[in-house]
Amino acid sequence: MSEMNEWVKWIDEAIAKKHIKHYEYKYFKHIQEIGTGGFGKVYRAKWKNSYQYFALKSLLNIEEDAIKELVHEIELQREVTFHNNVISFHGVTISDQENQSNNIKKYLLVMEYADGGSLSKYLKENFEKLTWEVKLNLAYQLASAVSCLHDEDIIHRDLHSNNVLVNQNTIKLADFGLSKRIEASTKKKKDLFGIVPYMDPKKFSNRSYSLNKKSDVYSVGVLLWEISNGKPPFYVEGESYDCSLAFQIVQGHRETTVPDTPIEYVKLYTECWDDNPDNRPSIQEVVERLDGIINQKTENIDEKTDQSFTNKNIVLNSIEESSHGELSQVIQEFNKMNTKEIMGTMTSTSNQIISQNILPENDLSVIVNNITEFILEVLNNKRNNDKLRQKVIDYFNNQNINPQEIYNWLFNNQNYNSNSIFLLGFFNLYGIETSENKMMAFDLFINASEQDHTLAQYFVGFCYYCGRGTSQNYPLAFKYYEKVANKDCAIGQLYTGSCYSNGHGINKEPKLAIYWYEKAANNGNVLGMSNLGYCYKIGEGVEKDIDKAIYWYKKSAEQGYERAQKYLEELMKTK
Repeated sequence: MSEMNEWVKWIDEAIAKKHIKHYEYKYFKHIQEIGTGGFGKVYRAKWKNSYQYFALKSLLNIEEDAIKELVHEIELQREVTFHNNVISFHGVTISDQENQSNNIKKYLLVMEYADGGSLSKYLKENFEKLTWEVKLNLAYQLASAVSCLHDEDIIHRDLHSNNVLVNQNTIKLADFGLSKRIEASTKKKKDLFGIVPYMDPKKFSNRSYSLNKKSDVYSVGVLLWEISNGKPPFYVEGESYDCSLAFQIVQGHRETTVPDTPIEYVKLYTECWDDNPDNRPSIQEVVERLDGIINQKTENIDEKTDQSFTNKNIVLNSIEESSHGELSQVIQEFNKMNTKEIMGTMTSTSNQIISQNILPENDLSVIVNNITEFILEVLNNKRNNDKLRQKVIDYFNNQNINPQEIYNWLFNNQNYNSNSIFLLGFFNLYGIETSENKMMAFDLFINASEQDHTLAQYFVGFCYYCGRGTSQNYPLAFKYYEKVANKDCAIGQLYTGSCYSNGHGINKEPKLAIYWYEKAANNGNVLGMSNLGYCYKIGEGVEKDIDKAIYWYKKSAEQGYERAQKYLEELMKTK
């Protein structure tokens, strides 16, 4: 009991010295059990009156070894929580339901909540719509997370598809309860057997064999196969894994290759699950080879397709291609700019002198309002190719603003007005001073949109259109775009025209597409101008008129839209 008290004292001191954030248990709401494992139970809970959900991870029993494992979990999580593909550790809470038998506090870890559940569940529910581009990205993210652990000399030892989580289509490695530092292994070792198909066969044939980094690589190889198949290895409904399967695996039995799997991918996971650990690649080599497979795959993708796949840390939902050649390119370019490359220039209203010191609430609310106006003008005008996220960050840097201070104010004052609600959603959507949380962003946009906030309504439409934080729903996307369009807002007019042009969420009506493109163009939107040029060029929704096509392409190009310049040059050659 004395050693156990030392572990408890360690936790309490870490909280007191603010090395670990403490969350008051009474402020968690709607606590719901979502899982049970060997370590303990996991709950989903809402924090205070915000839209922030956390996962609360508890111990199944309050014993010395359990408390010790809790401390190990905290230490390890703090060392790797910076990685985008490792579940984030936020702090600790203490349940108000104490264990009466020994009067020991009931600690729970406060963790990032993964809305997609386990990788096994995610694959079961989404596999039919996953492209190979998405599968390769999942594999890359998984290997990158394990590589992060190995760089910190941490071995997971129990990798399988139920403790690999998915949040907003992004891999999140979890459950470090069985992990140990290589140089700090305890004297009291346990022979942990794990889940048979993912376990290093050496452990089956030699109980004294110490699991190591190459054992993790074996598990990664099995998981790579599972990503290619959509089901757990050797899965038979209604049956559990047993010793006979372990014996077969020791004898060299492995799962069969899934048809149409890239040959280099097959070679990689086959090498990972080799019987001889010395023949297995390092996890860093796995990462590098997956990167090579992804790049090779990308080179074979036509330039007209969505290139968001090349971002290996975030798997973006693909946007359905238009059936119109050049106009499809324009619309796809627009969709990509909305997620990563939204263009903008600094407005005079946002160029106010702001101190780097902590600002009073009134000043902070003014800054929030100015940023919101800036974002709206950027979206409406689209004057250059700078990324919107980066422009906001540059704004902070140029004005000596501490973005963390802004985020903290937004988080604590999200009900201050509709601008603060919207901007908190924006920060969560783009991962500014917080991890990307598209589900929370969507909830905040919905809240602000109910207060008739124009930008929030646009972003609700965007989330429905692209499936960010919610299921893709073209009719609802059109509904919100039209609301924004009817406010004489160029970004809503452009997207409403796009929906009419492609028949997304509404019947295809080329003449109505022209109507809204003209409104967007007359409001200064460069993509509306370019789209009009294309429509006049081919006579879609309007009588064919090359001179008008040249006029609108030229006007768009003069405003800085490079694609319009390219289309203009091509059109002039054929005139």
